[in-house]
This record gives sequence, structure tokens and C-alpha cells, in this order.
Amino acid sequence: MRFTRDDFPPDFEFGVATSAYQIEGHAQGGAGSTHWDTFAATPGNVAGGETGAIACDHLNRWTEDLDLVRDLNADIYRFSISWARVLPEGRGPVNDAGLDFYDRLVDGMLERGIKPAVTLYHWEMPSALEDQGGWRNRDVANWFADYTELAMDRLGDRIWSAAPINEPWCVGWLSHFEGVHAPGLRDIRATARAMHHVLVSHGRAIEVMRGLGMTNLGAVCNFEWADPADERPETVLAARRYDAIYNRFFLEGLFKGRYPDEVLDGFAAHLPPGWQDDFATIMAPIDWLGLNYYTRKRIRHRDSAWPSYEDVEGPLPKTQMGWEIYPAGLKKFLVRTVQDYTGALPLYVTENGMANADEPGMPDTARIDYLERHFEAARSAISEGVPLKGYICWSLLDNYEWSFGYEKRFGLVHVDFASQTRTPKASYRALARAWRR
Repeated sequence: MRFTRDDFPPDFEFGVATSAYQIEGHAQGGAGSTHWDTFAATPGNVAGGETGAIACDHLNRWTEDLDLVRDLNADIYRFSISWARVLPEGRGPVNDAGLDFYDRLVDGMLERGIKPAVTLYHWEMPSALEDQGGWRNRDVANWFADYTELAMDRLGDRIWSAAPINEPWCVGWLSHFEGVHAPGLRDIRATARAMHHVLVSHGRAIEVMRGLGMTNLGAVCNFEWADPADERPETVLAARRYDAIYNRFFLEGLFKGRYPDEVLDGFAAHLPPGWQDDFATIMAPIDWLGLNYYTRKRIRHRDSAWPSYEDVEGPLPKTQMGWEIYPAGLKKFLVRTVQDYTGALPLYVTENGMANADEPGMPDTARIDYLERHFEAARSAISEGVPLKGYICWSLLDNYEWSFGYEKRFGLVHVDFASQTRTPKASYRALARAWRR
């Protein structure tokens, strides 16, 4: 790596992230069924019909994995709790083995000098609650608040930071409008309600954690820079509409108590009654904002029903996901977020990384270059006054990449899914040197 800790401010922190369903092995330890289990069991939804039943077997190999975080010289480990592992039905009886697992996991981080950064929801809705509408049901905000109180009453005294919901665009739009994530719907009414209820649930969870005396609470949103594919007015408007749906909807809800007009053009008829009254809850004060950033999209107008856009292939080099590598977008988002929404509020890059077709012994130069260029974009933003306080890479391990199964490898550590052997990649070793204290 072409940087070290000394190239960043003295209080800047580095970390690595995972999520529960992608690594734990959900068929173990008394966890209940989730909508991802049933989505993956439906033919055609997931590459190879693969599931998260075993994943990286982190449930049994967590000590080895935490040693990898420690040896990476990471300050922060961003992990998530599986709602259905703690509450198999989403409400009601507690799975004590699930809470005990997260208890040991948090203690294991602290024993290794790692700061636990928890996310309460990373996409696995308990099936029993999905049966009642999941994110479409207004009651989800109270269900989520109750789950938050149970989990954080047990763990919150040892948590360094907490965020309620990872990537609300994926939870709402990708899963309910595009249908490529669980629950696999393509319904505009479901989408409008899910996206709104995700934000209400976020606000309720923040209220609960404040009530428990927790601090350092934040929100984590994902972002894709949207460039118009040409200069025609309809193309520029299409790119702005994409930006409103993907990037500005959640920020405007969280920080301005409103939704963009370009989204309301499609959503207004489908939002739940009284939605305007929920912003007092949605805008519960937070202590930091996390940005997950990977790529940009080139957008053009499409003659179709709202939202009337489509993305077109761009000219830049791409990752294994087919995503353009565009580090400039990270700096643009950091600067724009400060100027338009957050001011002096601390920011974190809470996810950034790339998928590559890795095998042990491969040079891993593409990932090293990707990370170097994005760290440089972050440094440039800091030099212009952005209050960026940390950078968390995705992901510690190759894992279950949702509808892509186990083919796409984002990990700094290679995982042989047959033997569960972990092999640090060159990017892991390079970061360990760069992050050395």
C-alpha cells in the first residue's frame, strides 16, 4: 500500500466488516428461518441454488476469525446481529444460545483490543414477521425496537458504536421494487412502504438505544454516483431521478425531514397514511453517518413507466461484479454529504472493497490498487475539510454474496468453502503493514 497510518489524522481509525447471514451459518445454533432462507430455496433466485446454511461457519470458527481481525491491525470490527438468531420468530421466545454467541463474540473483540461496531439488521428478516408483511407492515418499527432493546440490553454496555440498519436502499428498493434480494417483490406500493418503514424503524431503534444509555449511534447508507450517459435533458433528469432514489431519499429523510420530489412523483400515491408525521421519529439525532461506496452508474432515459431510467455500461475497468471502479465518486459523496446534509457530523466509510476471482497464491494486485485509490480519495476529502474519522473495508472473508452465491469474492481472506480453510490474501498482508501502529 502507498500509505500508512501516519498519512491520516492521529485519531483516524481503520477497520473491516462482515455480516451475520453471510458468514455465520444460519442453519446452526437455533436460529429461526429468515426470508433469505426461503428466497434462496426458490429456484432461480440465487446462483447455483446456494444458501447461507453453513456459509463461512463463523459460528464455530469465530475465534480464528477474530484473530485475523487482530492480526490485520484493525481498530474496528463492524459486524451484525441476526434478528432470527436472537428471536427465531422475530418476537416472543428468545434463543439464549444466540444471545450467548454474540456475548462471547463481543467479549472476544474486547480481549483482542478491537472496537465492536454493531449493525442490528443486515437483511435477514425473520420469516414469521415476513409472513405478516415484513417491512411493508407499519408494526415493523415496534417489532424492531423490541428486538433492539433485547439485544442491546445484553450487549450495549460493551459496544463501541451501533447502527440500526445496513443499506436501507437494498432493504427497500432492491428487495421490493427490483426483486433481486429477499423477499423478491416487484411492487411499487410495497417499495414505498418498505423504504419509509425502514427509516421509521431506524428512528425507533435510536430512541431505544438512547434510552439504554448508549452513545456513538449512527446510520449506514449505501451510495452509487449517478452520471448521465449523455447531455440530453431527459438523460440528465433520469440521472437525477436515480440519484434521488438511491442516494438522496434516505439522507433527506434523516437530515431534512422530507423526501425528494423526484421520488414522490412515483411514491406519493403509495406511502402509508400519515407518513409526513413520522419525520420526528426518523430524524432522531445521530452521532455519525456511515457511507458504503463501491461504484458509479451511467444512467439514461428509458421510455417506460416511472422511474423511466436504465443504466448503461461504462468505459472504466470493472470488478468481478461488473461494477465500474470510480474512486472519484467516493470523494464526491463525502464532500456533497457534508455540504448538503451533515455539516460537522463525523463521517465513516463503513464499507468499501471489490470482488475478484481470487484463489490462494494469486497476486491480488487488483484489490490492492482498488483500495489504494479509494484511500487516496478519502485522504483528498480530508484535506478539503471533510470530518472523515475512519475507513472500514469490506470484507474480512470471502462469504455468501446473497443472490450471487459463493462465486463473488470480496474477502481480504480467501475461504475454501469445502474445507473452511482461511488463507490471507496479499491485500490482507498489505493492509496489515499499512495499519501497523
